[in-house]
Amino acid sequence: MTAQTTPATAVAGERESRHAPLILTLYGLYARGEHNWLSVASLIGLMADLGVESRAVRSSVSRMKRREVLRGERREGVAGYSLAGSTLETLAEGDVRIFRRTRASRGDGWVLVVFSVPESEREKRHALRTALTRLGFGTAASGVWIAPGHLADEARRTLERRELSAYVDIFTGDHVAFGDLREKVRSWWDLDELTAMYADFLRRYGPVLDAVTRRGPQPLEAFGTYVPMLTQWRRMPYRDPGLPLELLPPDWNGVAAGELFDQLHTVLSAPAAAHAAGVFHSGRAAT
Repeated sequence: MTAQTTPATAVAGERESRHAPLILTLYGLYARGEHNWLSVASLIGLMADLGVESRAVRSSVSRMKRREVLRGERREGVAGYSLAGSTLETLAEGDVRIFRRTRASRGDGWVLVVFSVPESEREKRHALRTALTRLGFGTAASGVWIAPGHLADEARRTLERRELSAYVDIFTGDHVAFGDLREKVRSWWDLDELTAMYADFLRRYGPVLDAVTRRGPQPLEAFGTYVPMLTQWRRMPYRDPGLPLELLPPDWNGVAAGELFDQLHTVLSAPAAAHAAGVFHSGRAAT
């Protein structure tokens, strides 16, 4: 801890970092349908419905602006924020991962990304590893990352957009020999970590599905459940590349977690959107 960082400010920073994913979820769900813009009042009102006070929202937004995720923009004299162009592209690709997940087959083969970064550009090495991890790639060897073949085009687009293509070569092919491919998959990916993430999601939201299905959620309740649920879920499709089921443990819980997410999305998304629209067009959004 530096001399400028006190325990109180460190805790505040941790809270703000937790709020930023909620804000990004709100923009991904609702701002794009409002011409990529939310007023400050709308954002604060929606976050208040998630239990976050306005001061914390403003602090988180300031950080997101510095990171060029959001940008300030006034429309018809009203202060608000819109998503930066690069963030819009990332969210559009994320829609496919989150809502239209693809399960690979053995016939899809594999995509390999091989990279070499000069020591003088170590920050690019970190950026590459971060990007490949977010795409769901596993590590086959030092500087060699692997994923199911259906991710090849997405990997190419992502590395081009992040200006990292000069450091990589991308190959596609099959595993022809040697060894047990199921064992290799366990060494390339941290399946235990993924299993734990899915187990936490199932434990937290399985009872929620039972409750909301029995009584039918009202818009505010649906909103308060759906946004945090989606915020937790959207990390997992990026870490999970959709490996062929025959290469995964027989008790793999990712399938059950995906089915739970789909059911919650079906039940909650429409009433949650109705609540958000009500905030946009109410006095809370105009103050």
